[in-house]
Order: sequence, then structure tokens, then C-alpha cells
Amino acid sequence: MDLNADLGEGFGIWRLGDDEALLSLVTSANVACGFHGGDPSTMRRVCEGAARRGVAVGAQVGYRDLAGFGRRHIAYDFAELRDEVTYQLGALDAFCRLFGTRVRYLKPHGALYHAASTDESQAAAVVAAVTGWDPELPILCLPGSTLAQLAVGAGLPVVAEAFADRAYLPNGALVPRGTPGAVITDPEQVAERAARMATERIVVAVDGTVIPCSVDSICVHGDTPGAVSAAELVRASLIDADVTLAPFA
Repeated sequence: MDLNADLGEGFGIWRLGDDEALLSLVTSANVACGFHGGDPSTMRRVCEGAARRGVAVGAQVGYRDLAGFGRRHIAYDFAELRDEVTYQLGALDAFCRLFGTRVRYLKPHGALYHAASTDESQAAAVVAAVTGWDPELPILCLPGSTLAQLAVGAGLPVVAEAFADRAYLPNGALVPRGTPGAVITDPEQVAERAARMATERIVVAVDGTVIPCSVDSICVHGDTPGAVSAAELVRASLIDADVTLAPFA
């Protein structure tokens, strides 16, 4: 099982999350590429730390919306979104190459992640960017989403992920962030959910529905309160359950 987290989301003098601590716990790092968060120096620092620890680096691409942290929907033209995703891929890969590694996968961030799960045009733009950049680059996304389906149709590798610190609706979608209880902040509960995802291949929705959860990566958000404590407990719970932790890419 892969354990991923969103890193490098600080900007300038503002710091968000503990990148160094999380790099010691995860196997894959979804690194912000400067559009929703991050900046060149932050990207360089996180890529260097990931390379030193053998953590796979993924491009966490988002809307060009620093003020809204990429969590506000933007109605993009297909070509513009395709090109902005390509731009972010190239920027992060440049820093990866300084430290003998490269971008190993792509994961959309925030509002783009949710839009690409259901919006065919935005999903197609992401797929077009990836196929143009590297037709063997995996996309990390929700299983069964529009993005996953279009990526498979384009011949791209798709890696299904689940969120240990997010609540689920009965249909397998994430509870919208504005809804009370959408983000799970109790580290022990997050760890318990992660262990069930990895060993029983299930997740329990907010109404008690048991949802199949066949995934290859589990995400813990780096900006969630108590993210480091949650990641520590998640890692420990997976190891205790005899789950081998390794990057998927």
C-alpha cells in the first residue's frame, strides 16, 4: 500500500503543514506546483527532501487560485486547463531533475480534483496534458470517477486512492468540505479507517453504508489539523496489520 500526503503548499513567508515530518512518514508526496499553493523555493526544498528519503514525487496540479487555495471551482476552457496542467508538470519536474529524480505521477488538487471526477471536459483536459507530457505517467484519483475512466480509455495508468481523513457519501463520493464532519481530525479514527481500507478493502460512509474500497494508495492531507500525528498513527496501524508500505510509482 502507498501512503500519500499533500506537501509543499506553503507560499512565501506562509507555511502550511510540516513537510519535513510528513516526508519521513509517507511513501509518495503530492507536491503543489505553484498555482494553488507552493512556490519555486518550496518546490525545490520538498523535491530535495523527497529524493533524499526515496519518496516518490507526484505533481499536485490545481487551478490558478492562490487566494482560494485551489478550492474554488473555475470554469476553464479545455485548452487553457490542458496547458496550465502541462505548465505545472514541467515546473515540478525541473526541480525533481536537480536531485536525480522526476515526477512519478499526477494528482489533481481541490476543486480540480472534484471537477475532474464528474466533469468530462475538465477531466479530458487533465488527460490530454498527461498524454502529451508522458503517456506512461500514472494518474492518482478516485476510483470510478470520470477522470479515471477517461484516463483508462487513453491508455494511461490509473491508481485508485482513498482518503483516511475525509468522510464519504453512500455513493462513494467525498462529503463536500463545507459540510460539518467532512474532514476527520481525530488521529485514532483516521488510523482505524486507513487500516480497514488496506486490510478489509472497505470504508464506512456517513450513514453507515459499507462501501467497497479497492485502492492502492491512501491519502492523509498535510493541511488537516493534527496531520503529522494522524500520519504517524496511520503508518503504525498499517505496519501492525502487516501491510507493506511502498510507493506505487
